[in-house]
Amino acid sequence: MKLVTIDHSGVFHLGVKLEQFVFDLTEALKAFPEEGLPTDIMSVIGKSEAVLSQIERYIARVMGGASEGNTFLLDEFQVKYGPCVTHPGKIICVGLNYRKHAEETNATIPQYPILFNKFNNTITAHSDEIPLPNRVTSQVDYEAELVIVIGKQAKYVSKEQALSHVFGYCNVNDLSARDLQIRTQQWLLGKSCDKFSPIGPYLVTAEEVGDPNQLTISCTVNGETRQSSHTSDMIFHCDEIVSYISQHMTLSPGDIILTGTPEGVVLGKPVDQRVYLKHGDVVTIAIEKLGALTNRMVDEQI
Repeated sequence: MKLVTIDHSGVFHLGVKLEQFVFDLTEALKAFPEEGLPTDIMSVIGKSEAVLSQIERYIARVMGGASEGNTFLLDEFQVKYGPCVTHPGKIICVGLNYRKHAEETNATIPQYPILFNKFNNTITAHSDEIPLPNRVTSQVDYEAELVIVIGKQAKYVSKEQALSHVFGYCNVNDLSARDLQIRTQQWLLGKSCDKFSPIGPYLVTAEEVGDPNQLTISCTVNGETRQSSHTSDMIFHCDEIVSYISQHMTLSPGDIILTGTPEGVVLGKPVDQRVYLKHGDVVTIAIEKLGALTNRMVDEQI
């Protein structure tokens, strides 16, 4: 199932991406009430798998009786998206987790996952404009990444059991201000500017994705391919990441893990060839089975 957040005039609705339409579940429940169905994405993530089956049955029932002129079947071009995970409890990131990316930046291959965090101020949605904080940085870089969304509490889980605690996956652009990132030994400042983690457009459930380390991943800027790789190039695969983090902290439903970026970032180019993101640039992150996340960069207006 592909779940979405619909920004309905500032109010978030729960939606499901169907083959031809986006089904606004929150809106449909006004006309076809049913007890026990969630109306926001965080409630789905925290519920059992039975809720997904209930949603499927509900959509089938409503679609069978739907008439023209309803307000809950939307063409995708009509949808204003919200973040596909609206309020993650923790945003945990893995640095230097693709072998070729580590090589292009002349970094040592890590022996353990390099972990850092971002905050909720960085979360935004597909199609949102991203303000470039030009007062403090001139080196904003793109990073195509796969996001793991935790669905069940995980503490001291084994690698073999780790993916059973995953609800689903989505795209993220882990935007990074490189000059701020390398100013000190801590990367936080360069990673946590406002709207530096657009995610979406879909949150795709784990069973639909299958093996998360068998997916193509890419980034284009203004239609030009900058990153083109495969999640199998991860140094620490998704099951290893979830297991490792769970040894040190409890992972809870709605926590998200950004799993690192492949080669092709601006930072990986020779210094005289680095052209960082600027006003008007359109960046698209695409991962197999997860759709495409597109955002336009704009100068920050204060």
